[in-house]
Amino acid sequence: MQRKSGLLKAMAVALSLALPTVLAVSAADARIGGGSSSGSRGTRTFSAPPSTSTAPGSASQFNRTITQPGQPGGFNTAAPARGGLFGGRAGGLLGGLAAGFLGAGLFGMLFGGGLFSGLGGFASIIGLILQVLLVVFLVRMAMAWWQRRNQPAYAAGPAPSPTDGQPSLRSGLSGLGGFGGFGGGSNTPPLQILPADYEAFERLLGEIQSAWSNEDVGRLRLLSTPEMASYFERDLEQNQARGVVNKVSAVKLLQGDLAEAWRENGADYATVAMRFTLADKTIERASGRVVDGSDQPQEVTEIWTFLRHAGADWQLSGIQQVS
Repeated sequence: MQRKSGLLKAMAVALSLALPTVLAVSAADARIGGGSSSGSRGTRTFSAPPSTSTAPGSASQFNRTITQPGQPGGFNTAAPARGGLFGGRAGGLLGGLAAGFLGAGLFGMLFGGGLFSGLGGFASIIGLILQVLLVVFLVRMAMAWWQRRNQPAYAAGPAPSPTDGQPSLRSGLSGLGGFGGFGGGSNTPPLQILPADYEAFERLLGEIQSAWSNEDVGRLRLLSTPEMASYFERDLEQNQARGVVNKVSAVKLLQGDLAEAWRENGADYATVAMRFTLADKTIERASGRVVDGSDQPQEVTEIWTFLRHAGADWQLSGIQQVS
């Protein structure tokens, strides 16, 4: 009996220690995005955004994303071209001649004439080799000239750089100037993030949280990419299955920094670190009882990526947690 009593006490102590952690995890998982990292950042999905003063830590990798590693472009799975005398396109010609030469020698041996009898002796072999080398050299020179003549010219430009030293995004953005210096090659104009863009990011932060609380799937589809909307819809369906609804209110942006901005495939991307407060609580649908969270605001730091197609408004493309 004493052993059982001691075991029960130990279990009670362990449960009391673990309970706050469980509640904290469930509270974090309740808000929009489930406290995980979801979405995409175009070709930079698997590249961590630069750290900022708002989010000095590293961004978590995406737990949910439709982007596959190596796409677009993919990994180069083709076998590397062999170099040297017998490699490359011209190497096929030389290799074939060498194979023919070896076959002729073996043929001579089989018929008793010796290894080199099939080609008229050693002097003939040396002459043949010199002729083959000359032909291969001329063929390679001609092919190299042809490739240079038909190869398109590519304009190289400076690589995108992080926004160290740029002003911070804060509530009340009217005093900020434009951000430039981002973008790819010289044929791509630099992407400027203007005060109106920052205002759109702050507005989306509140509107998306509001649409989530109201379980307005149609609104979420307008404010976010189809990928992100599908994740939100799936999470809302899980809440309905559990008989709960998550309510987020009093969203206030405290500080934000632009991590990077770029343009690819005709679309604009902007990754922004945002520190904000919100009240997060989960309510039982049937009774209205608060089962998790409270009306007490809590501070959250996340990295949001926004996407804008030509002629369209910004949409949420990804949410990453900060570790």
